[in-house]
Amino acid sequence: MIGRLPDHVTLEEGALMEPLSVGVHACKRAAVKIGSKVLILGAGPIGLVTLLVAKAMGASKVILTDIRQDKLDIAKTLGADDTYLVQKDVSEPDHVKNIHALFGEEPDRTIDASGAQSSIRLALLVTKAGGMIVLVGCGPPEIQVPLINALVKEIDIRGVFRYANDYADALELLASKKINVKPLITHNFKIEDTIGAFDKAKSGESGVIKVMIHCK
Repeated sequence: MIGRLPDHVTLEEGALMEPLSVGVHACKRAAVKIGSKVLILGAGPIGLVTLLVAKAMGASKVILTDIRQDKLDIAKTLGADDTYLVQKDVSEPDHVKNIHALFGEEPDRTIDASGAQSSIRLALLVTKAGGMIVLVGCGPPEIQVPLINALVKEIDIRGVFRYANDYADALELLASKKINVKPLITHNFKIEDTIGAFDKAKSGESGVIKVMIHCK
């Protein structure tokens, strides 16, 4: 697939078209619209681009969860209305209660960007009756979840695998400046330092989101 970047869209922004397209596809599958209350589970790169897209689509409140505070701090700078740190010593019912308190109600759209069993369980417990859950994170092939919640609350569960014809919409969001992906590029390396770039990307260090390798 080949597409032309508008002159005012930088190559660095263009390099983030792929993850941004995942966020676009996730929000489309979740039917995010004006006034949606969106919970995003996981504040990694995919969770963060999904945040940007959800806000651009008109979500009135977007809250992100994660097990790392540094990732949540980044989410706040990118426009998250609130964040929630998932701590191991807090019970599942208390997580649900705390998240509902942050929203002031129950989220009608929950997007899981982690793939962890605990995260998907939380999605089923926290989402509003008649709401929707979208699974973006790719975790284990089999997990144990309280599926009865989806049944009695009539919650729709949808899967996402990458994207489908979403590049054009992602590019429109970039070109129109409705979304700014530049803050996601946290580290830059020359091509001669490629090994260092990969080491940084896999380091798990605080503040590392997207690492860019420049050919010039």
